[in-house]
Amino acid sequence: MDQITAMRVFARVVEAGTFTRAADQLQMPKPSVTKLIQQLEAHLQVKLLHRTTRRVTVTPEGAAYHERTSRLLAELDEIESDLAGTQAQPRGCVRVDIGSVVANLIVMPQLPAFFERHPRVHLALGVSDRPVDLVGEAVDCVIRGGAISDQTLVARRIAQMAFVTVAAPAYLARHGAPATPHDLMNGRHAMASYFSAQSGRQVPATFVRGTERVEVQGQGRISVNESTAHVNAALTGLGLVQTFGPIVQAHLDSGALVEVLADWAPPPMPFHVAYPNRHLSAKLRVFVDWVVEVFAPYNAGR
Repeated sequence: MDQITAMRVFARVVEAGTFTRAADQLQMPKPSVTKLIQQLEAHLQVKLLHRTTRRVTVTPEGAAYHERTSRLLAELDEIESDLAGTQAQPRGCVRVDIGSVVANLIVMPQLPAFFERHPRVHLALGVSDRPVDLVGEAVDCVIRGGAISDQTLVARRIAQMAFVTVAAPAYLARHGAPATPHDLMNGRHAMASYFSAQSGRQVPATFVRGTERVEVQGQGRISVNESTAHVNAALTGLGLVQTFGPIVQAHLDSGALVEVLADWAPPPMPFHVAYPNRHLSAKLRVFVDWVVEVFAPYNAGR
């Protein structure tokens, strides 16, 4: 038995909560994961996990072992990371989670330059608007808009994106352009809304002018929980949409979308790259630094 590998597998099972999920994250066959845990328990002569058909729970001995070995593995990773950092090229896989529209329109077009700069690093991109558990899902970092409240994460601000409210010319030809946000609440206009993939709650569109603030719930016949579909709702004339300026700038430039209520824009939203509060590996460090570069043009408005 490779004891270091067995310790890493044990840690992943504890954090993932199931053998199946741990095997998927480790890209190992589930029987191999099970065998390593059995060998580790036999070696230690102690039961580390309670197993049922649905879940895995940690024994008191397993919890104590996990706490101490986690520190050991973190120190080992730090040693390896420092040694790798002395090499010309960082290497390995970085698992990243990122919102859909930001991934497709900002990050993906720039990736060839990243791979040219770091040919031995490869990325596993989880692309969705669903919040993730970085530790439980073995994700190295996330790129997200809004405040980061998790104190176990390091959050590095990378951008401030302004909001715009937009509609397709065909929609405006049928319904006209609203003069104030109050026009969105009288039934004359449809607003395609966005709801949280986590809670299912609708996120109201916010309009601010001076000291006046107006929140509008979606009045249209469609709501979505994914940012690319939200933009497409505007492009196809399903209603007004409030989104980030950089995301729709090309559509505004081409005339496919038209901005409305420009003097009622809410404050910009901060964007962060966030990662667990631990020593940065060389591969993650170069990715985070690159992300900061890529998002730098979006720090001053649209």
